[in-house]
Amino acid sequence: MREGSVDAPTRHPIAWKSEAFWDKDSLNDELERVFDVCHGCRRCVSLCDAFPTLFDLIDESETLEVDGVDKADFGKVADQCYLCDLCYLTKCPYVPPHEFNVDFPHLMLRAKAQRFKEDGASVRDKTLTSTDRLLSSTSIPLVDITVNALNNSSLFRKALSATLDIHHEAPLPKLHSKTLRKRVKPLLTNLPAQAVGETTGKVALYATCYGNYNSPAIGEDFVKVFQHNGIHIDIVPKEKCCGMPKLELGDLDSVAALKEANIPVLAKLVDEGYDLTAPIPSCVLMYKQELPLMYPDDPDVLKVQKAFFDPFEYLWLRHKGEALNTNFSSTLGDVAYQVACHQRVQNIGLKTRDVLNLVNDSEVTPYERCSGHDGTYAVKKETRDKSVKIARPTVRKIDAQAPDRFISDCPMAGEHIANLAENVQKAEHPMTLLREAYGL
Repeated sequence: MREGSVDAPTRHPIAWKSEAFWDKDSLNDELERVFDVCHGCRRCVSLCDAFPTLFDLIDESETLEVDGVDKADFGKVADQCYLCDLCYLTKCPYVPPHEFNVDFPHLMLRAKAQRFKEDGASVRDKTLTSTDRLLSSTSIPLVDITVNALNNSSLFRKALSATLDIHHEAPLPKLHSKTLRKRVKPLLTNLPAQAVGETTGKVALYATCYGNYNSPAIGEDFVKVFQHNGIHIDIVPKEKCCGMPKLELGDLDSVAALKEANIPVLAKLVDEGYDLTAPIPSCVLMYKQELPLMYPDDPDVLKVQKAFFDPFEYLWLRHKGEALNTNFSSTLGDVAYQVACHQRVQNIGLKTRDVLNLVNDSEVTPYERCSGHDGTYAVKKETRDKSVKIARPTVRKIDAQAPDRFISDCPMAGEHIANLAENVQKAEHPMTLLREAYGL
């Protein structure tokens, strides 16, 4: 028996359609088994609050072992897991193909799914994860202005905290009635596709909920940068939420419904010769990993998976084929870069840093620590303080650097860190910096 595996991690399909997946006793047995392995290792204690919660339950039990923990408390561990996957891909020595077969994130997903099926979710959690309905209704012209003003009102935020348990200090994203989809359409031009390496040179941009309604200017940056590099870019004609918020809630039926809405559209684009990309790492990961693991035998899901690229992964592949424009008109200076968890676990390397370091006299310093945001974890009243604690190591390093610019591929993570840091004025998307470097 080996103490740890030296083989590359592999993922098993999520057997969410099997009867065993939903069996409560089977789940508790697996939770106890995996928690016992974690108890004997404890390498993940610094990642998120799921592991300190588990170890406190064990250390405060009568036996000082997992068998002394009330199984009713197992759910407290799952409450603190937001499926970042860092434990699986950066810390755990017992992931498959090791015989211990530990997949902590997907075990937490199973626990979340069973609880959602039995108990449902709060009004707040259902609302926050129903991004299509929430953001489309609050981004109507004039309504967006009103909501933005209310979100900046301390009185309103305290009332929101009292009624929906949304922390009054957590920054909430701005809403825009002039969405990403509206902004990019006038910019689109018909460039001939030029394949380079693995890329077709013809890209469809999946706007994402956050990109469309909360950070629409990112879409303009994408179009300008990609077209400047001779890449034909279009917008995905119609889309729903990728399903990541519902996945983190354990609402797998809603994930399935969103998959049925999105995959046919995206698969058709792939058949037409398009590669796919998105401005939010969580959405890219959903199509690269989570949906293929939920639907390992669906040919359209696998087709979309193979065609989906992180945006800077795509640009770097073009650069390797000597097809990336490296004539820059300005420098970026000293840049602090928080590497989003859902980008790290794509196993593509630091391609954002690599592309931006091509800009003359620019130095991008990456920080591979979680922001603790997770879309909703940082805005909930009960987990806001924990999210701040998780972000603190990165915040300290960035403040010590006092950079000229601060970026994150995840706008939500970036905003969370910028709100906590003293030496950061604002968070920016890396594509914005690349557009500026080109002088576009």
